[in-house]
Amino acid sequence: MSQKLNLVWLGAVALGVALSASAQEKLADFATQVPLSVSGEGPWYHLELPLSVQLNARQTDLSDVRVFNAAGEAQAYSLARAPAQTSENRTLTDVKWFPLYNSADSTEHAPSVRVQSSANGTLVEVQPSSQLEAGEEMLRGWLLDASSIKAPLQQLILDWTSERDGFQRFTIEASDDLQHWQSWGEGQVARLTFADEQVEQHAVALPGQSARYLRLLWSTPQSAPTLTSAQLQSAKTRSLPLPLVWSQPLAGSSVKAGEYTWQLPMGLNVERLQVELSQPNSLAPVTLSGRRESSLPWQPMSSGLLYRLTQNGQDVVQNELQLSGQIVQQLKLTVDERGGGLGAEAPTVRFAVRSIQLVFLARGAGPYTLALGSATVKAASLPLSTLIPDYSAAKLATLGRATVDGGAVATPASTVTTAATIDTNWKKIGLWAVLLLSVLFLGAMAFSLLRKPVTKS
Repeated sequence: MSQKLNLVWLGAVALGVALSASAQEKLADFATQVPLSVSGEGPWYHLELPLSVQLNARQTDLSDVRVFNAAGEAQAYSLARAPAQTSENRTLTDVKWFPLYNSADSTEHAPSVRVQSSANGTLVEVQPSSQLEAGEEMLRGWLLDASSIKAPLQQLILDWTSERDGFQRFTIEASDDLQHWQSWGEGQVARLTFADEQVEQHAVALPGQSARYLRLLWSTPQSAPTLTSAQLQSAKTRSLPLPLVWSQPLAGSSVKAGEYTWQLPMGLNVERLQVELSQPNSLAPVTLSGRRESSLPWQPMSSGLLYRLTQNGQDVVQNELQLSGQIVQQLKLTVDERGGGLGAEAPTVRFAVRSIQLVFLARGAGPYTLALGSATVKAASLPLSTLIPDYSAAKLATLGRATVDGGAVATPASTVTTAATIDTNWKKIGLWAVLLLSVLFLGAMAFSLLRKPVTKS
């Protein structure tokens, strides 16, 4: 009897071995294979996944991402995504502003001023450094006091009066000491009359950095408006979001006038959309909707005013929409055509998603290969605290770096499918062979035992 049990146990072991072999992942199981280059100190390496590589995944949550060493062994890894504004506390603050004057014939980039401030840095008075005669002074810009705000600045919101409607363009500079200024790019606000309605743009995006003072200098001082209010939106976050990465231009389609649709390569957490405005003097109020698949209803995601207008011989463009970061695979833009629309053909768009970071523990010899593109493998990503026992944000910055080496090496779909089919067939044949041999072996032993004469004591 014990002999029969041993045989059964051996058959079960053989079956388990066969099943284990069938579940083992191999590099050839993935449609896209990308060589990696590593630098710095290991054994952990940090990689920012390029969007062009991400789009080769077969699973929306990137469960089919793997890293293999030279021997074809899968490496332990972790995928880190930045949550979209989950830890933010936004605050809107009214700030004081002071006019900046200089003489009409001055060639200085910025007015020279004398500043009086309180002990905590709050501005009390701002005056030109030299006495200007009446009629000589020209309003060049404005100085904003943000010294009371202790969080990164996300957005500037202005209101103003001016003799005529139009665009107001200015440069933005930041400083903590009123002596050294850092460029924060350009800003633009607008007040337009459209179809007997007034359309206004008051908000200007800021880079999400802290500063005690902002300086706004108008490109054409003659058009500098009179400010009536200035507000700064700040946000405190536990960790700064990962940077945005932009896609290549994506073509769309149009089934009826004023409505355009785009099919994304896969479900993505889209945070911004940039619409190509190819025709000058385009103006279009729009509504953007999205959904994950065709069977679901459209959900509104954003709205705004898109335009490309010529002013003083230059194009003034606003072609971006901000989204909430929800997962979508289809987008639809509905245009109010009272402004002339965007044409019969769908414009191309570019979309932006948050960067995704991959950290892997190098085991075995390189070179290492990033693999993705499988609809059947299960998620294998570990939490960072598990992958790196003493993990911290500071620790992440000290890890070795991995970069994509050249373009993605994609195995043709037909080859992958055929190889997978052949591999699956051989696994099935092997499994059935093991089972059959086990049954035959057990049957033979049982038959032998039955034929053996019983020994009488």
